[in-house]
Amino acid sequence: MLSRLGYLRKVIGVKSDTIKLGLEKAPHRSLFRAIGLSDEEIKRPLIGIVNSHNDIVPGHINLDKIGEAVKAGVRMAGGTPLEFQTIAVCDGIAMNHLGMKYSLGSRELIADSVEIMATAHAFDGLVFIPNCDKVVPGMLMAAARLNIPAIFVSGGPMLAGRSGDKGLTLTQVFEGVGAAAAGKMTPEELSRLEESACPTCGSCAGMFTANSMNCLTEALGMGLPGNGSIPAVYSERIRLAKTAGMKIMTLVEKDIKPGDILTEAAFSNAMRLDMAIGCSTNSVLHLMAIAHEAGVFIDLNLFNEISASTPNLCRLSPAGHHHMEDLYQAGGIQAMFSELDKKGLIDKEALTVTGTVVGDNIKDASVRNYDVIRPIDQPYSPSGGLAMLFGNLAPEGAVVKKSAVAEEMMRHTGPARVFDSEEQAVAAILNQKIVPGDVIVIRYEGPKGGPGMREMLTPTSAIAGMGLDKEVALITDGRFSGATRGASIGHVSPEAASGGLIGLIEEGDLIEIDIPGCRLQLLVDDGIIEKRSSLWREPEPRIKKGYMKRYAQLVQSASTGAIFKE
Repeated sequence: MLSRLGYLRKVIGVKSDTIKLGLEKAPHRSLFRAIGLSDEEIKRPLIGIVNSHNDIVPGHINLDKIGEAVKAGVRMAGGTPLEFQTIAVCDGIAMNHLGMKYSLGSRELIADSVEIMATAHAFDGLVFIPNCDKVVPGMLMAAARLNIPAIFVSGGPMLAGRSGDKGLTLTQVFEGVGAAAAGKMTPEELSRLEESACPTCGSCAGMFTANSMNCLTEALGMGLPGNGSIPAVYSERIRLAKTAGMKIMTLVEKDIKPGDILTEAAFSNAMRLDMAIGCSTNSVLHLMAIAHEAGVFIDLNLFNEISASTPNLCRLSPAGHHHMEDLYQAGGIQAMFSELDKKGLIDKEALTVTGTVVGDNIKDASVRNYDVIRPIDQPYSPSGGLAMLFGNLAPEGAVVKKSAVAEEMMRHTGPARVFDSEEQAVAAILNQKIVPGDVIVIRYEGPKGGPGMREMLTPTSAIAGMGLDKEVALITDGRFSGATRGASIGHVSPEAASGGLIGLIEEGDLIEIDIPGCRLQLLVDDGIIEKRSSLWREPEPRIKKGYMKRYAQLVQSASTGAIFKE
């Protein structure tokens, strides 16, 4: 009878044999011995542990423990784990300064660095350990590109902070800045807020970008059940990591690759969840980029098509008062899938890293708290939490988290207040130069123009903190944090730096926003627009050296997922 390792070599081959077997590989084996591997360890499948642990990102400071648990699981199942690191940016710390220009760009660097390490060292399989914003999609892009057996286990969400009986997240701290500037909160109250909002390690406690992408990883089938919602500080997260380490060996043995999992059905399921749970607007960028690497085409219009038939069942912070720990207690992503399946909205034949299909994974799942996950017949709204807007101002599309928009701002027409940078807009907001009815326009913050497509959490939070979020809209060719709420419309494409109409808006121009109608329109005569266009000149690049200079030269429109030119 063949051993498990013998079976692997005879039937499917072991990728790492290319660097281990044969006379000419004696130098390679010598180097393996130099890192302390025994002959037995060298013979086993080599599993790359791709860890984004570091000491500065709250969502990643615990990933060393996740990594050790994964390695224990790999060893228990007969593999040899070998860990390497990737970079990881904390978007909260990078917010509202030069650092935010580098956040989205880190996604491509992460994908490229994993490709280099995995290819150079001929790993048989990969376990990815991400948690925060751009790390998850960057690693998913790498997994799709490499197409070797892979599984994801994230670090998990932070527990919500508390103020009396009220849950807190980082959103309240950002909004507190605006409230303090408006005299609605004392500096002492703001200080108490900052001390209470982030009580544990983990990705910020609401349905912000990090948690959106970890939930979508589970929905795509690349993470085990529970990956999206088990809190970072729960021991169950460690057990999940051990299971992921063991499961990668099964995926290697069965030769189940990301290409088998990341199919049209998987992306359809993920987009259903996106709409039902109200993910961050950044999820649109990232799903499109991941799909591109997987060879699956996603058009922005498809998001609206899926949204139209997907009820919004869950509203976590910033759209509501629940948090990730509440979603976990309510049954998590598998419970969401089971509820959506009552209307036949989930493809149950999609393969997952469990080695079986979605239908098998959810057969025993159910919603445990209908206050957190609404019954499918009693949704928050009959359509999904995101909307793609089109019109003369965004012929290639724009995106808004409509589940976090006040009813009175779903349709709005107002005068443009035009700013060529985030800093200019924030100064005007904090100096109380914005009045009810205004439509704030922040441009030259797109993928190319920023460069790097900064998140506009500071201006949107300042607006909310000053009590203007139900009276003022904001549009930008930049992005928003998942923590943003209000009539905040981002990803306007084409961007200003590429000659998009957003670059031709002048102070006082009327802008019409129709979120239910998926329309975004500049109410200016075509003749005037044509005259302005003839006078427009592409501005000088804002960064003229280093990685972001190269990024600006390679990146495409947000309507493509801000992927690189090929």
